Amino acid sequence: MNFGFSDEQELLRRQARDVLDRECPVARVRQLMDGDPGHDPALYARIAELGWTAIPFAEAHGGLGLGLVDLTVVLEEMGRHLVPSPFVSSVGLAGMTVAASGDAAHAARLLPSIANGSAHATVALVEESGRWDAGGVRMPARRTGDAWLLHGEKLFVPDAQTASWMVVATRTGDDPADGLTLLVVDTATPGVTVRPLRAMDATRRMAVVGFDGVEVPSGAVLGETGRGWATLRRGLDRALVCIAGELTGTAQRVLEMSVEYAKVRQQFGRPIGAYQAVSHKCADMLVMTESARSLAYHAAWALDNDVPEAPLAAAMAKAYASDAARTVASLGLQVHGGIGFTWEHDIHLFLKRAKWGEATLGDASHHRERVAQLLEL
Repeated sequence: MNFGFSDEQELLRRQARDVLDRECPVARVRQLMDGDPGHDPALYARIAELGWTAIPFAEAHGGLGLGLVDLTVVLEEMGRHLVPSPFVSSVGLAGMTVAASGDAAHAARLLPSIANGSAHATVALVEESGRWDAGGVRMPARRTGDAWLLHGEKLFVPDAQTASWMVVATRTGDDPADGLTLLVVDTATPGVTVRPLRAMDATRRMAVVGFDGVEVPSGAVLGETGRGWATLRRGLDRALVCIAGELTGTAQRVLEMSVEYAKVRQQFGRPIGAYQAVSHKCADMLVMTESARSLAYHAAWALDNDVPEAPLAAAMAKAYASDAARTVASLGLQVHGGIGFTWEHDIHLFLKRAKWGEATLGDASHHRERVAQLLEL
């Protein structure tokens, strides 16, 4: 068996690195994270022009008909460069949820604009409980004639400020394992409010989204009424792999920065990398980064090929990447010593991105619990 990447995937990786080296250096990241909208529309247009936004979608919907493995190749490079972008929320979360829903009408209407980069989208799931499962969704959607009426609030909605539409998880039944209905809501609908949140990672944008008597047509249901969690779960599994891929790229860049610094920083007449206290840290960072990479690509392959264990692989990839990226970034900060704690040095930006990725869509503890549940099944 050949476990390596194809020539086309290696070419895609080189293209992504070359483009992002040139158009999104860390100095540019610092500029973008201090302003609005928090990303560079011109860079996003360039990404769309290169076809990255179209990678996972069917050709019938304007996509390239490739797979999650190819998308993870790009996302690893985006994580390596800390790209401030709604790419993950639009393509990896909202877009993949619609694509995995089996809802042909919504896919035909919504996915072409995601694939060509002309629209951004997101998913509104988390509420006051802070849970990432079906039981955490309490916001009701009530039928009123031919429409649904929404009252409530969603927290930590990624990139809601720039989204044209969002998939909103609502409670329409009492089934503790599901009972949800997914509604596609235009962010310009009367009664929808978006309040920005300040996050630890300034390269990421989040918001509180309020729904005050928002009326949504009955045709806005994505998938089946009352079976929304089963639909959303398929999209979330793919988004988990996207984040795991990004975190792997973040960890890889921290490893490279730390090894480079350990070679040139002198202490007591020797490079600090000559001391076991530093070299062992770098070795641990390498093992964790490579392990996270293996799990992320295995999960991507499993989802691409509808392997029965794919949900388990996705949970394992996110659980490991969450811990690994945070630990690698923390060790990298220690290798850099005092300079790493200063605002002028870039290492803290990678640690903050790792912390964002750790918490988003559930931390390692959440996914280890899911792994245990899946193994019982």
